[in-house]
Amino acid sequence: MNTCHRVIVLCSVGVLALVPEAFAQTKLTPLQQRHVSGFVSHELDQRKAAARTQATVHAESVPAATSASASSSLVPTSYYPAGNDACGKDFGSNKKVNQNCLNVSDSDLQGRSQAQNETAIAQDPNHPDHLVAAFNDYRRGDGTCGYAYSLDGGQHWNDGVAPVGFTRGTAFGDYPREYWQANGDPSVAWDTKGNAYLSCQSFMRGLGTSNNVDASSAVYVFRSTQNNGASWNFPGRPVVEDFDTTGATLQDKPYMTVDDHVASPFQDRVYVTWTNFAADGTGYIYESYSSDYGEHFSAPVIVSTNSVFCTQTYGLPTPQGNCNQNQDSQPFTGSDGGLYVVYNNYNNTTTGLDNRNQVLLAKSTDGGASFATPVKVTDYYDLPDCLTYQGKDAFRACVPEKGPTANSIFRADNYPSGAVNPRNSSQIAVTFGSYINRNSLESTGCSSNGLSSTTGLNLYNGVKAPGTCANQIVLSTSTDGGATFTGGSQDPRTLPVVSVQRSLADAFWQWAAYTRSGAIAVSYYDRSYGTDNVTGFMDVSAAWTHDGKKFAAKRVTSSSMPPPTQFSGLFFGDYAGLSAVDDLHPIWMDTRNAELFLCPSTGLPLVPPQVCTASAPNAALANDQDIFTASVEAGD
Repeated sequence: MNTCHRVIVLCSVGVLALVPEAFAQTKLTPLQQRHVSGFVSHELDQRKAAARTQATVHAESVPAATSASASSSLVPTSYYPAGNDACGKDFGSNKKVNQNCLNVSDSDLQGRSQAQNETAIAQDPNHPDHLVAAFNDYRRGDGTCGYAYSLDGGQHWNDGVAPVGFTRGTAFGDYPREYWQANGDPSVAWDTKGNAYLSCQSFMRGLGTSNNVDASSAVYVFRSTQNNGASWNFPGRPVVEDFDTTGATLQDKPYMTVDDHVASPFQDRVYVTWTNFAADGTGYIYESYSSDYGEHFSAPVIVSTNSVFCTQTYGLPTPQGNCNQNQDSQPFTGSDGGLYVVYNNYNNTTTGLDNRNQVLLAKSTDGGASFATPVKVTDYYDLPDCLTYQGKDAFRACVPEKGPTANSIFRADNYPSGAVNPRNSSQIAVTFGSYINRNSLESTGCSSNGLSSTTGLNLYNGVKAPGTCANQIVLSTSTDGGATFTGGSQDPRTLPVVSVQRSLADAFWQWAAYTRSGAIAVSYYDRSYGTDNVTGFMDVSAAWTHDGKKFAAKRVTSSSMPPPTQFSGLFFGDYAGLSAVDDLHPIWMDTRNAELFLCPSTGLPLVPPQVCTASAPNAALANDQDIFTASVEAGD
């Protein structure tokens, strides 16, 4: 017998099975597949889809949830429109950004047509109450680039999807149009003239999921001309276009910034960086710029060139230098016109059981036309192998909760995020996650233990034991315009930790910004509240410092979020965002709204359809992925 909520006919039904996702671009090398973005790995053609286990909603009823957070989800605030016909219910001071109402997907397609993830946010430098946000948006079924805008400091939002259905097809066999099957990895920025910009990755799935041999990928930029992110030009302007029918190449993980400094010699220049996974097995970082407000972009410029810090090349070619394995690039600018690109690099040499990698940074002083030799920002330790510690999500790292459960199985990696002090262009802050740090190291029972012989990912002693290992957000700084960094000569065990916590717990997926008063601001996911660290629940915190040494922090989320269940619990995005002109505006993926399904034995002749909740293997209730933000006032 189903347990139904009276009045709205909301039912609780049994258990939802996890569905393993298959990775499509099988002609990428194993090393490239390990580094490819989570968004792409879940969107590309799934050759094993026909053989996978189907998720089902079983007819057995389950007890109604009794906790406050779960019981409130039994009346889903993302499904029933109210007021302006939107589903924009907030959680206290946490404001819902995407306003769409939840679609009801088949149980084997949970997340498709429903989820939003991978967030970015930016403020108009002339009107900081004007915000624009972007995120992966699955409301049409496939992923696309969603956006939202606010004119009142993030208190109220309107949203939509960017016009990414097709672009001009000249570069793709000289056809009039190239129709894209999927889009994502968005970012946003403003110039000094009141124009907003959105970058978006586009790609085709190739054979396997679809009957189309096209496996092309590209990056496009859209401009919102003087209307605050409410609409965009069409078609998108190409940054890079890669016509491919083999599945052996991919233009991945783009990110964008605009030089919004009035005194800069490159004022209003638009910069985009990305990773080129090439057919020869390499993964180089490239950059392209526009000096005409995003109408045209330069030829790609290599960023990740030769460096003394790149000491192994995996036997792969080095056509652009010995730093041939890179990912997770982020461009940012200083008031003097300096352009910085920070990124993860995997060409370092380790000894024994050490499994560190490194963050490098390349600087351009000529508006992105060329880059100096990369410098070392820091070493870091990536998150642990998910298969070893959680028994799921092979060939991906994740953030395992402590204890015997395996609820937290979504893929995750540590990445850098940097910014330049607007009051002093020689001061640069780069934040990054590291599993080994001054709070989580040998003296607490956490030590590196080499690489998995199965997946090649990081192993550690102490992963599942409370009080031993904890990923933390760490800070490396430069006071000489990016020539050197504190982390270039210091071990990550000795660098300042941003994530201020009452008890040691995992922190991950940070973003960094400077306020215009010169404070470093950082937002991040945080498991130091309540029982998060042993249940896999999550919160979001914001931290700031005025001296680069002592951080203060606030809890941002009004209640904890359960582990994500959509996409079989394996995909929750790859990053989150922050903007901080004055107040801090973190933006994150949120799982506090329930997912809904067609109730068993309904939608039949003479039996009207009803919607039901369901439990999932890794959460009491299957949940949706929404986008939320908040305004946080930084103290002294």
